[in-house]
Amino acid sequence: MDLLTPGIGLIFWMTIIFLIVLFILGKWGWPVLIKSLKDREESIKKSLQAADKAKEEMANLQANNEQLLLQAKKERDQILKEAEQIKEQIIEEARNEAKKEADKITSSARENIIFEKNKAIDELKEKVSELSIDIAEKILQSELSDKKKSEQIIEREMEKIQL
Repeated sequence: MDLLTPGIGLIFWMTIIFLIVLFILGKWGWPVLIKSLKDREESIKKSLQAADKAKEEMANLQANNEQLLLQAKKERDQILKEAEQIKEQIIEEARNEAKKEADKITSSARENIIFEKNKAIDELKEKVSELSIDIAEKILQSELSDKKKSEQIIEREMEKIQL
């Protein structure tokens, strides 16, 4: 039972040792511990403030990114619109150029057709006149082969001339 009921001397010495340890801890231990806890608390506050600041900056950056994205989309749309206009203009110019070229070719073809037609008509007239001369020559040869007929033709022609 001695263990359950300590003696006064033991309590006295335990109290003195406890007070000495408490004094040593109070003088040198607790201030260091409290200082390190305060430093830790301060660093946590600074970290939280830095995190909040970083969060705000990220929000600002995100807003800026969204604005840049919208601006880039607008510029892209503008460029596409200008490209479409340029495409339409090039197509229209090509159409006009093709039409001019087609008109030029058509006009040239018409001139060629007219030229060839006139040439064919001239050749036809020449052939007809050659054939007419050949026919007349053959008729005259057959008519003039008979002496009586030839004299009659000459007289008739002379009468026409004298009139």
